Amino acid sequence: MLNIPFDNAPPPATVDAVVIGRNEGPRLVACLTSLQGHVRRIVYVDSGSSDGSVTRARDLGAEIIELDTSVPFTAARARNAGLALLTGDGFVQFVDGDCVVNRKWIKSASDYLAAHPKVAVVCGRRRERHPGASLYNGLCDLEWDTPIGEAKACGGDALMRLSAVKEVGGYRETLIAGEEPELCVRLRQKGWSVWRMDAEMTLHDAQMTRFSQWWRRSRRAGHAFAEGAALHGAPPERHWVKETYRALLWGAALPIGVIASGFFLPWLWLAAMLYPIQYLRLWRKMGATAALFSMIGKFAEAQGALEYHVNRRRGRAREILEYKN
Repeated sequence: MLNIPFDNAPPPATVDAVVIGRNEGPRLVACLTSLQGHVRRIVYVDSGSSDGSVTRARDLGAEIIELDTSVPFTAARARNAGLALLTGDGFVQFVDGDCVVNRKWIKSASDYLAAHPKVAVVCGRRRERHPGASLYNGLCDLEWDTPIGEAKACGGDALMRLSAVKEVGGYRETLIAGEEPELCVRLRQKGWSVWRMDAEMTLHDAQMTRFSQWWRRSRRAGHAFAEGAALHGAPPERHWVKETYRALLWGAALPIGVIASGFFLPWLWLAAMLYPIQYLRLWRKMGATAALFSMIGKFAEAQGALEYHVNRRRGRAREILEYKN
């Protein structure tokens, strides 16, 4: 078990926590332990774990919600289930069960929300616990490093104003990914703002060691881009429209177009040179490895985006796409 230090200050009475998880095992124990003494209540929502997570959480004093397994699981559904137990005008810390919360975060974030009544969501720096354990963990750590200041969205770990989240109806439960940015869109439409602090927030344990895991995660992102654009892609928001177009252009339209047209006009195969040109452009901005995987990732994202549109036309909803297996 991880040894996590704590402050001796009493927990803020207005902050509760909702933790979601599925088969996180020791990572869940570390997550719940990191919250003890810093929040008033810990609600753990389990999505069909088979590794004893519920027993472990109960032994640590968390209030338990076990989701009905006959209804498709989503992170949004789990967060809403925990949210439904909370009342009042306080704050709620949402955190994924594979994350450990920094011992200073809750106080710093709750102080910020208390001092800024127009801010509904505050988040900080999420880092990978073992960025050097694999190439894919390192890519995750780079992904978490986003700009400080007013933001359009947060990730799964964030401190939120309970009344604001309930005002907009909580999370959209049908989304298999991208539920936090979609929630932030609706919050901003109601006049709330989202803020990213220059503060350590959580340590995340991706445990990605295989290319197939990284591909599934990128594919899920593409699905989220397409669905987000379908929901909020109209002006002025244009939510995830650029991300969807980029994925479909580089990961589907361009390669199919080059191959197909090249059979009739072979010189058009030269259009494939756009890929190394794009790689060099990205390399200057993010480095060689990140640029390469950004390019490869467009194919996975395009797969996810196309999958969303095909399922939408058929009137089907996709089940969650997990990468930790």
